[in-house]
Amino acid sequence: MRYLTAGESHGPQLTTILEGVPAHLELVAEDINTDLARRQGGYGRGRRMQIEKDQVQILSGVRHGKTTGAPIALVVENKDWKHWTKIMGAEPISEEEESEVKRKLTRPRPGHADLNGAIKYGHRDMRNVLERSSARETTVRVAAGAVAKKILRTFGMEIAGHVLEIGGVKAADTDYTSIKDLQERSEASPVRCLDKKAEKEMMNLIDEAKKNGDSIGGVVEVIVEGAPIGLGSHVHYDRKLDAKIAAAVMSINAFKGVEIGIGFEAASRPGSEVHDEILWSEERGYYRKTNNLGGLEGGMTNGMPIVVRGVMKPIPTLYKPLQSVDIETKETFEASIERSDSCAVPAASVVAEAVVAWEVANALLETFGSDQVEAIAENIERHNEQARLF
Repeated sequence: MRYLTAGESHGPQLTTILEGVPAHLELVAEDINTDLARRQGGYGRGRRMQIEKDQVQILSGVRHGKTTGAPIALVVENKDWKHWTKIMGAEPISEEEESEVKRKLTRPRPGHADLNGAIKYGHRDMRNVLERSSARETTVRVAAGAVAKKILRTFGMEIAGHVLEIGGVKAADTDYTSIKDLQERSEASPVRCLDKKAEKEMMNLIDEAKKNGDSIGGVVEVIVEGAPIGLGSHVHYDRKLDAKIAAAVMSINAFKGVEIGIGFEAASRPGSEVHDEILWSEERGYYRKTNNLGGLEGGMTNGMPIVVRGVMKPIPTLYKPLQSVDIETKETFEASIERSDSCAVPAASVVAEAVVAWEVANALLETFGSDQVEAIAENIERHNEQARLF
């Protein structure tokens, strides 16, 4: 599978086209809208989420509630577009209109793509950069991920995300009894955290950051259960599933780190405390005594839950502006303020779910076929039985 996204933060709409989704997959708009609403929630979100009520339109590739195997076009309209039609319109404008409506931006904000993108593409007006580099684009990545999650559920897999840390406050209680328990408890928390004590401290920190005109980041975790043994490959660097998942998580706006399993902690442990011993039973087949490696060995799934964590830096758009330089005058100034969140870590956990789901679903179809749901299910069942008795 593959997908492309298009659209700007204040353009008319965001679009994604998905190719390679198998035929006969049950899919309706509500499968996607649920995750779009989850992305817009979470404590610490800004005013933009009060304007936009994201709803998807499925414009192709689905007929009467089932995919056809053709490309799927998904569209989410930007309600705020009505205030930006002249500034962001596609049609040429006169010199008189340009000075009146274009609001040329020449002051790059630290931590954003503004200056680098302007230099790379030769834009003297940096709105051409910031409109596309905005995290608003993750709206349709979540839509694509929702389709991937439907694929995973169809073949017996489940995915969930939650928040481990915000602003230095770490969740102490991260235990859950099942993937469903994890989903329900994280969904019930304003910051998607399983630890109620940490939840309150996180919310207080977000309030404090907002009051100070600042922002805070954190750590999210995504778990996938039910993945068959052997998704991905050890034979080439670009087919290793852990590498693909890491790249996907790092592609999320403001993410600066990723780890799988115990990740960086493995550097301080001896090998005897890192590698997961192999066991076998007639019921389960091969499994691991522990899951320090996060369900991935040698670039492939080993049948244990996939565990991925991502680090999100504080959002760089601050109400407490940082120093920068005007590209026209070269004068120092305090960076301009665009509407923003004080903390988007809870929302980012939903985006992380989406991009991980896409990579796992894609690896699943690469391994077991991608034409028809029924044939894929048969291939997975046969493979699982062979792996159990291997």
